[in-house]
Amino acid sequence: MTTPDPLLVFDRDVLRLRRERAARRWDRQAFLKREIADRLVERLADVRRAFPLALDIGCHGDEIAEALGQSKTVGTLVRSDLGFGFARRAHGPSLVADEEALPFAAASFDLVLSAMDLHWVNDLPGTLIQIGRILKPDGLFLGAMLGGATLWQLREALGAAESEIEGGLSPRVSPFADLRDAAGLLQRAGLALPVADSETIEVEYGDALSLMRELGAMGEGNLVRERRHGLARRATLVRAAEIYAERFAQPSGRIAASFEVLFLHGWAPHASQPKPLKPGSAARRLADALDSVEQSAGEKAERN
Repeated sequence: MTTPDPLLVFDRDVLRLRRERAARRWDRQAFLKREIADRLVERLADVRRAFPLALDIGCHGDEIAEALGQSKTVGTLVRSDLGFGFARRAHGPSLVADEEALPFAAASFDLVLSAMDLHWVNDLPGTLIQIGRILKPDGLFLGAMLGGATLWQLREALGAAESEIEGGLSPRVSPFADLRDAAGLLQRAGLALPVADSETIEVEYGDALSLMRELGAMGEGNLVRERRHGLARRATLVRAAEIYAERFAQPSGRIAASFEVLFLHGWAPHASQPKPLKPGSAARRLADALDSVEQSAGEKAERN
């Protein structure tokens, strides 16, 4: 019996097939990617410099290029996507590329962008290392990916329904990275000045079944390798929709779905970047600044 590889969480062969299907009618379900791309490009506007050559990893329907518009911040934007259907939609240079094996030479790009794509990577630290490798010194990585709190309502409703109807649980909503781990992943990848933060996008749907159909159309359905294969029981899905409506209905009568977006920001190392001071190099003692008494390591203050 073959032991499953613990690093292979997601079935990327299925992901590629779903990307191809989603590309055929992408304009109908591009709203979430468009919103995330807009927010990512807004953050780029805070960086006061130009990037002659940039890469968009996971371009989908060219939303990052649309968000950039006529901005002179980025010169040439190269697009890549796992699906051929998306790569050929691009209105500029594009190619089919796997995020887990980026086919670019070292120090190729001044800027790497990625929106709503890297949450499907099995080895996220490895992909971030590759991104750092293809960046030129002092090049910038800006990424936005779905985080661990995404679709927590759906996870809760499906779990309750499956326990009630089928007497057990299976992974029905894919696990994503948490914010508390994100900055550490950037640092592990060798990127300097790492910053990670999150925003939540709330979307309303008519009911939970509509939400699940929308996720499928976007190619964002469950991709966990250990998921239960075959068709889900209709009774389980109907009960999940009922539980969802009972617990998360809005005043409008519709249901809310939360998408947590993690924003990642890191630079390829360069000598010009700020560096932390060496221990003992401070001009003033911290105790003086705080008007307190300095104690040696291990010394315990006496209580009055």
